[in-house]
This record gives sequence, structure tokens and C-alpha cells, in this order.
Amino acid sequence: MTTTSAPASLVEPDGTDEPRPLVRGSVKRLLGWIIPANLAIFILWGAIPGVLLPLQITGIDPANKVANLAVVTTIGAFAAMIAQPVAGMISDRTRNRFGRRAPWMVAGVLIGGLALVGMALANGIAQIAIAWTIVQVAYNFAQGPLSAILPDRVPRAARGTFAALAGMGAMLGALGGQVAGSALASSIPAAYLGLAGLALVVTVLFVVFNPDHSSRDQQNPPFSLRVFLGTFWVNPVKHPDFFWAFTGRLLLYTGYFAVTGYQLFILQDYVGLGDAAVASIPLFGLVGLVGMIAAMLVGGPLSDKLGRRKIFVFASSVLVGLALVVPLVSPTFEGWLVYTIVAGIGFGMFQSVDQALMSEVLPSKDSYAKDLGVVNIAATLPQTLAPAVGGAIVLAFGGYAALFPVGIALSVLGALAVWPIKAVK
Repeated sequence: MTTTSAPASLVEPDGTDEPRPLVRGSVKRLLGWIIPANLAIFILWGAIPGVLLPLQITGIDPANKVANLAVVTTIGAFAAMIAQPVAGMISDRTRNRFGRRAPWMVAGVLIGGLALVGMALANGIAQIAIAWTIVQVAYNFAQGPLSAILPDRVPRAARGTFAALAGMGAMLGALGGQVAGSALASSIPAAYLGLAGLALVVTVLFVVFNPDHSSRDQQNPPFSLRVFLGTFWVNPVKHPDFFWAFTGRLLLYTGYFAVTGYQLFILQDYVGLGDAAVASIPLFGLVGLVGMIAAMLVGGPLSDKLGRRKIFVFASSVLVGLALVVPLVSPTFEGWLVYTIVAGIGFGMFQSVDQALMSEVLPSKDSYAKDLGVVNIAATLPQTLAPAVGGAIVLAFGGYAALFPVGIALSVLGALAVWPIKAVK
């Protein structure tokens, strides 16, 4: 079967297209595999920028840890922002017997693993910055095509459930990464090597057990610089639903990760746990994980049953905003515990429907990965840039308390952003 690709501006989907039948296996098997696949990628984002990277940078220059972390994460974040939509565009145009996505997923985790070896061997801030930038680019080349699995292969009626399971894998990875990072804090090089190996093995198994249709007969339009630069842009006037969905995700993720991405230093210096902060992170991670999983298991299937997405996004944004009030008024161990539980429920509810909502507002059915790459900037950028944003706020206002009002405002604005969407209820 020949598939003809076209630039996003030339395709106007009617929202009813269904993907081709799977090459092998069932949708249920694909639903099961997306959990470990996302977990293996997102465990990196939980363990490294949240725990291991701050500890590694602190060990090199304790006096300048905030500024150094801000510099390293800012460089890496902008590299990630560029990498994912480019990866999506390239995979959309890839002609290969194994399909459009698989080659880039495997190459991304392989190169990213080698970069993590470089981080394990690094003993200076410049070396860490270079290696971390390569890690960001490589794993986003894996993550971008992986995110296109939903519109590529999942029927519309199952997308809420798939999004919930994908979100569960992502959050299991992100929070499990905090636990793993804390447990392996005394051996950071070994942690990097273990994370690299996990991502490589799981991604290869995903590709092997969930093969895609060959794309060797795919016809692509000639490459042009204008189309390439258009990778980073979707016209908000022509595609307002996409714009509002992107904006809502960007605001909520930024509000959430500006705080949680800075968790180690907050617990050490704001809550006052000091050296005990590292040992406390697994507890907070597990408690938050319970809330997230419960919300995902209920939110995704219920969203499919009701045929509604926006109300879940709105409720999740409000919950995250309310959760951020707790540590602002109660900077204690107990206050942070309550925050973790409530924010976990809210963010889990968001994850359960967000990807399904996004898949229904994409501008083009023939450039899923490129468009999802643009969408994923709204998720990847806040997570990777969070320590830099947090550092700038802390340095500017002289304390960690300023992080929470910013997070609250962004979460509420993220909730309001979804209401103008017309294509999704």
C-alpha cells in the first residue's frame, strides 16, 4: 500500500480517519507495551535532571550549584526543543522496511546511551553540559516517533485508554526515576549506565514485538527549506484548536515542573531536610505515584466512555494549582507530603486524557510525528528547563517561596486555555 505524504498546510483531516490494522498482534498488546516503552524513556527525565544531575553538579562546585544547574539545563532544554519536532518531521518522511518510526527510536536510545557514558566519565561543568545536550537530542529522537504511535496505530475509540496507559508509563518512569536516582545517588556513573541499558533494551523489544508497516513505497514531496522551518510552526489562526491545546499543556507542565523539577534543592533548603532530602525523595515519589495511577486508571477509560476530554484537563489543572498552595503556607515535611498526593492526582488526571486530546486536534493526518513533536515541546521543554526556571526565580526573588505563586498562576491559566477548543468536548 502506498502512502502519500504532504505538508501540513495541504491536508485537512475531517477527524474521522482510522489507522491501518496492525501488522501483528492486537491493540491490547500495543496498549500493554506502551507502558514499559514510555517508562524506559521517562525514567531518565525523573532520575537525571531531578536527582543525579543536581548531585553531580553540586559535587563539582557546591557554592555555585544553582547557577551551574541553570546553565546546563537551559542549554539542554533548547536542544530538546529543537530536536523533537525535527525528529518527528524526519520520521514522517522516512522510507524503511521497518516503518517510519522504528529506526529513529532505536538510533535515539543507542546514541543517547553513549552520551550517558560520557556523562558518567565527566568531571567538569563543560563536559557535563555537552554530554547532557547530546542526551537530550538523542532521547528526544526516540521519544518523538514513539509519541506518534497513538495516531499511527490506535483506533480513535481506544485513544483515551491508550493515552492513560502511555501517561501511566511516563509517570511511572518519571517518579520511578526519582526513586532510582535517590537509591543510586552514591554511584552516579553506575546509575547513568543502568538507565542507558534499560532504555536500549526496552525500546528494541518494543520495536520487535510491535512491528510497523513498511514505508519503503511511501511518496514524499520534495524537501524544501520553507517546509523544514515550518516544522517549528503551526499557524494558530488556521488551527486554533491545536494552538489552545498546545498552550494549555505548556502552561500546566511549566507550573508543575517549575516546582517538582527543583524538588531536591527545595527539600534541602526550603523545607529544611538538609542531607536527609535525598533519602526522602523515594517516599514522596511513591506517594505521588499512587495518586497518579489511581487518577489515570479512572480518567482515561471514563473519558472514552463519556466522550469528553476538556473537563478532565480543567479539573486536573485546578487540582495542581490547589496543591501548590500547601507548601507555600506550610513548608514542612507534612506539607510537602500533602502537596505530592494532591498534585499526583491532578497530574495523573491530566496525563490520562492529554495525549488523546492532542491527537484529535493535530493539523495534518500525514505529519503526525512532526506535529506531535511540536506539541511535545510543551511537555519536554518545561521538564528539562524546570531547574533553570526555578533557579532564575530563586535567584531573582531570593527564596524558594516565589516558585509556588508562579506555579499556581500557570496551572490556572492552563485550565482556562482548553475551553476555547471546539473540536473536542
